[in-house]
Amino acid sequence: MQKLQKEYPNEKLTGFFYDPNIHPYSEYRLRYLDVERSCKKLGMELLEGEYDFEDWIKRVRGLESEPEKGERCAVCFDRRFEVSAHKALELGEKSFTTTLLVSPLKSQEQLKKSGEMFEKEHGVKFIAPDYRSGGGTQDQARVTKEEQLYRQDYCGCIYGLTMQREQQERLMDEMFSPINNQVLPASIEERLAFYKERMELEEQNREYRIFKEKFLNYRQFFCTLKEKEKVIPAYALFYSLLPRKRASGKIEFEHEGVGYFNRDEIIFITLDRLNFTCQSHYKNVMELIFNPPSIEAQMRLRATINPNPFNLSPLIVVDEFSHAKLDIYLDATTYEDTKERLLLL
Repeated sequence: MQKLQKEYPNEKLTGFFYDPNIHPYSEYRLRYLDVERSCKKLGMELLEGEYDFEDWIKRVRGLESEPEKGERCAVCFDRRFEVSAHKALELGEKSFTTTLLVSPLKSQEQLKKSGEMFEKEHGVKFIAPDYRSGGGTQDQARVTKEEQLYRQDYCGCIYGLTMQREQQERLMDEMFSPINNQVLPASIEERLAFYKERMELEEQNREYRIFKEKFLNYRQFFCTLKEKEKVIPAYALFYSLLPRKRASGKIEFEHEGVGYFNRDEIIFITLDRLNFTCQSHYKNVMELIFNPPSIEAQMRLRATINPNPFNLSPLIVVDEFSHAKLDIYLDATTYEDTKERLLLL
């Protein structure tokens, strides 16, 4: 956009954000937020298109397994150019272009073909400058770092994300959406809040830097506790791991309100103990499941029971202890990850 402003100094540039392929929606909001920031910095008006994700899904049906730069991308470009061309006509503009042209992961020929097709069909000229050659890609990396832009690590669509994570052998944690709406570490929702805070700091003219750190992340797929065939409401605290995903046994003994299972280093506490430590007022574990304390509060609770900061034992919250035989099903994982921090200067 900086290069366009320099090359076309007498043109009014209007941004149009139309990306119905981006998934999940929280990622869409995050990318829009960063584009909005860039447009403000450059003094450009920004318009937002419709997030018609369901229509996009229908258009690419049957192309789910296409690779990057394949037929699915062509269908995606065609739809975006069609909507953008109509928006240009609506605004009385005679030309349009796309920032996709600077992406090293996209085919410029594929983009030009789509753009020129709509130029012939609608009479709106498609501008296709080559800002990637002559060190343009390096310039892009430099500006991204200097302006501390959000650096997305996947194209945007769910199919591209799925293939990329499979190739990387990485957990697709972008698709985790807890029923309790808890904001998970290094999740898109956490990044969205992070970049909103960044914009607030800029509005206050406060200096900051963005710093990345490595940490051990955690995601839980499910936790179920059964006494025979009866399901007992139970909540597994953050960083609870059960290697074989299932354990059967009994609470062997109790000490200071903590129940110690006779298998797999599992620990039980009652809801009363959680309420006392976290200064909360849950009436039952079902309420806890749908509205848990913050992860920070859960980690403080863990520390009161076991001061070892590297403890990964399953820590299960129940309404009251049962001394019958119990079956525990817990599927969760830890993995190396990175997250961003704001450093105020």
